[in-house]
Amino acid sequence: MSDGVLTVRNVVAGYGPSEVLHGISLEVHKGETVCLLGSNAAGKSTTLRTILGLVKVRSGEITFHGERIDGLTTPDIVAKGITMVPENRRLFARMTVRENLEIGANLRSDKAGIANDVEGMFEMFPRLRERHKQRAGTLSGGEQQMLAIGRALMADPEVLLMDEPSMGLAPILVEQVFDTIQEINGRGVTIFLVEQNANVALAIANRAYVIQTGRVVLSDSASALLANPDLSKAYLGELETVEEP
Repeated sequence: MSDGVLTVRNVVAGYGPSEVLHGISLEVHKGETVCLLGSNAAGKSTTLRTILGLVKVRSGEITFHGERIDGLTTPDIVAKGITMVPENRRLFARMTVRENLEIGANLRSDKAGIANDVEGMFEMFPRLRERHKQRAGTLSGGEQQMLAIGRALMADPEVLLMDEPSMGLAPILVEQVFDTIQEINGRGVTIFLVEQNANVALAIANRAYVIQTGRVVLSDSASALLANPDLSKAYLGELETVEEP
């Protein structure tokens, strides 16, 4: 496997005594949109949390531009240029839209740049400008997802991790969110997203991996996976995998 911007090699990770990831390997190249697909409890979110340093790597390694980042703290990883839009948004509900955006830039010290980027988020998401003084907890689900994406972008990331961006959204809002993901990618941000909605994710991705019970069982171009009959079998847990000796 060649070095990508972000590379995961043979990573084993989990929570307490429980092992969730059993030696997964994947890579994301600069400028790509790559998706990680799988059913519930397949290990998708754990993969993102492990990359971001929220779950400890037990063995294997994670590199960013060839430099190992497993073992670094989450703030250090964010400072290097990787951040995440978490599952269920996890906004600060009592804080305003503007305050949530500003918190996304808490590791930055360039006040003028932060102010410019807040304005940039309002340009990308006009609805947030209209509600900039409103508490985040009072926003609709679609507006909250916009704010969660905007907050993550305020860290000025090179790689944006996204955990189930379509979760809980109406179909028309899902379409809007994925249009936004394409726009962000078009601005030069590399995207690695976890998603259950395979058709929508593969429609915008360059490549994809399918994870099943903590192991990558399929990987290919997005177009090839869309045409692959084994994809649905993997979702249903029917794809046979060979255990390593």
